[in-house]
Amino acid sequence: MALDSFADRVLAWYDQFGRKHLPWQQQVTPYKVWVSETMLQQTQVATVISYFSRFMQFLPTVVALAKASQDEVLHLWAGLGYYSRARNLHKTAQIIVADYQGQFPETLQQLIELPGIGRSTAGAILSLAMQKKATILDGNVKRVLCRYFAIAGYPAETKVAKKLWELAEQLTPDQQINHYNQAMMDLGATLCSRSNPNCLICPLHADCQARITDSVKLYPTAKPKKVLPQKQVIMPLFKYQQAIWLYQRPNTGLWGGLWSFPEVADQLGLQEYAQQQGFTIANQQPLELFIHTFSHFQLTIQPMLVEVIASRNKLAETGHIWYNLASPPRLGLAAPVKKLLNLLN
Repeated sequence: MALDSFADRVLAWYDQFGRKHLPWQQQVTPYKVWVSETMLQQTQVATVISYFSRFMQFLPTVVALAKASQDEVLHLWAGLGYYSRARNLHKTAQIIVADYQGQFPETLQQLIELPGIGRSTAGAILSLAMQKKATILDGNVKRVLCRYFAIAGYPAETKVAKKLWELAEQLTPDQQINHYNQAMMDLGATLCSRSNPNCLICPLHADCQARITDSVKLYPTAKPKKVLPQKQVIMPLFKYQQAIWLYQRPNTGLWGGLWSFPEVADQLGLQEYAQQQGFTIANQQPLELFIHTFSHFQLTIQPMLVEVIASRNKLAETGHIWYNLASPPRLGLAAPVKKLLNLLN
């Protein structure tokens, strides 16, 4: 097979069936491509569309993003998860404004030196927004290539990833790079999907090795399964009049930079925390238990509504806030926190 026939078939398919009406494909800019590609990491297109539109409404340019507070950025991101992505967007926007006069760098090396921009995201910015020859290798493209060439092994393994990058670079054409890269992502997302791929109408079906050997379901090799560790925590919702006590988590680690409830191990820990903050507890009642699953563990949360009748902390210290339920501020809230605050409202 000539390599250009691969690209020709992909491009012909894209002309007829490729996605061209997603919000980040309209009046394309490096900023739109960067934000959308970052949001699409670990997240489905259907979920990202509304988040992207709202993000652009409030932060339409890289300059606006750089000037925004971290709380504003995290507030707009809340619910998408993997919050380091949002913090890195904010950092990188500030670097682009300070060091590049608000213009995106135009080389692969400069882009991948910025926080949160990896090789594939950099390739997307260069090719989709600047029409420069650059390769992408997101999860959708990996799936297409693993099946087409019947590449065994988990794609994140070093040897497999190296092979996939080599193939992706060889196959990327010299012309219509923006359409080709978008087409490869679309193929993986719409036809060569994780389950129930539609091989019969795929433009690559004639010589796809996985299809020929009837082994499509074997590729790409699944990530080795691990039993998720289980953790338990009590989250006290200290309520004083119409406000709930929140604290801001450190920028690193779980829910970095977001506002959350305190976490304690048991009732003794709850009492000790209340004493440290000068809270006088009038009443407490457990709310419905729920489980929140992270990529590396499962957290069982026992929310505890704790009514406070007096507090010496009527004005919260730095890093803490009395969150007014009637007139909530725009803050980045961890997903379970947002869920529980909505429940209280």
